[in-house]
Amino acid sequence: MQLRLDALEAHLAKGLAGLYVVYGDEHLLAQEACDRIRAAARAAGFTDRSVFTVERGFDWSSLLGASQSMSLFGDRQLVELRIPSGKPGKEGADALKALAAAVNDDVLTMITLPRLDAATQKSAWFTALSDAGVALKIDPVERAQLPNWVGQRLAAQGQRVAAGEEGRRALAFIAERVEGNLLAAHQEIQKLGLLYPSGPLSFEQVQDAVLNVARYDVFKLNEAMLAGDVGRLSRMLDGLRGEGEAAVLVLWAVVEELRTLLRIKRGVAAGKPLAMLVRENRVWGPRERLIGPALSRVSEGALEKALALAARLDRQVKGLSGGTPGNHRNDPPPDPWDGLFELAMTVASPKTAPVPPPRPRSAAAAPARRPA
Repeated sequence: MQLRLDALEAHLAKGLAGLYVVYGDEHLLAQEACDRIRAAARAAGFTDRSVFTVERGFDWSSLLGASQSMSLFGDRQLVELRIPSGKPGKEGADALKALAAAVNDDVLTMITLPRLDAATQKSAWFTALSDAGVALKIDPVERAQLPNWVGQRLAAQGQRVAAGEEGRRALAFIAERVEGNLLAAHQEIQKLGLLYPSGPLSFEQVQDAVLNVARYDVFKLNEAMLAGDVGRLSRMLDGLRGEGEAAVLVLWAVVEELRTLLRIKRGVAAGKPLAMLVRENRVWGPRERLIGPALSRVSEGALEKALALAARLDRQVKGLSGGTPGNHRNDPPPDPWDGLFELAMTVASPKTAPVPPPRPRSAAAAPARRPA
């Protein structure tokens, strides 16, 4: 059966299943879920533990042997199988189906996998595992959910932000500085627990203690652009630059979004339903709810001009001439990162002047500090 992460504690309190599959790319949450399952297993008498990691040439018969044998001392066993690639191969798929079919009351099996695509989740081996036990999907904490997640973590260690606007500012401040780096977010929250006693935290205390450990994903940049969140967009571009991300990759991501918006815009003008166009253009997740407001902000002509600017930026970031000879008025800004900001602002805030506001270069020039 499928189980949500927030339902794991209640499930474990009722008793253990014989098989668990934990999958997802949010390593902190996956590790915590596995720790809870291990603790419940130890409490239930599964004191002997074997760990297998699937690598090239892995002997699947050793896994099947361990799952079907008793410990030398008669202890119940916890067998952990880690498949970092998420691809067991044909032999592994057959072994996993056999494993799912041979439930042993004296053996608890826990399998960990990365994020799986839809096709893999429908595969025969994964279906057999989820039908035989519990499949626990670890979803990432989206940016909009991050302040609430931070608040819950603070509450778990006996702390809370101040009430009202000050508290919202404090949670937003933390979220801005830990975005995309949940493990570092966990460390920063723990640090607040060490620095300050239980009870309320002021904005000043949070501001003094929390480091800028955000890690920005170039593919999340599009969400800030579609949402019209200019502040986050600027922070992300500066952060990506400071981390040494290639400007050409950032340009590619922004241009793909512009092309998607233009295709959908033209489709709507031709009378096609927005929902159908969204599916055809593979707009999923948070982008799906942001696409409508973004389309209403930007015109078809503005998107076409933005793509023309993108073509000049592409030449610039590749070290070629950025503009058209003799047409300096249409040249991109001298700094390609300012040009990227201008390009993204076409969608984020079309009414804003096309020349990007001055942004601190010091933040962009130095990489964000990593936690010790």
